[in-house]
Amino acid sequence: MGLPGLHFHDLRHTGDMLAAESGVGLKDLMARMGHDNVRAAMIYQHAVRGADKAITDAIDRRLGEREDEEGDGMAGAMVPAG
Repeated sequence: MGLPGLHFHDLRHTGDMLAAESGVGLKDLMARMGHDNVRAAMIYQHAVRGADKAITDAIDRRLGEREDEEGDGMAGAMVPAG
């Protein structure tokens, strides 16, 4: 590639991480990666799991804003997920 320290596999790894961050399903990620077993795709999906916390934090902030606007006292209320 002509760039010291950069290998073709590094580019593939970056593309796989970005694909996993997009939130696609396991089968779609496997197809994108060109894998026929779930092991590699699961590794990438687990690597980006931190996004779950960012999503729930954003939802919590929004609920807090609504509680401030509406005064319904429901901010922070526990609700079933999934």
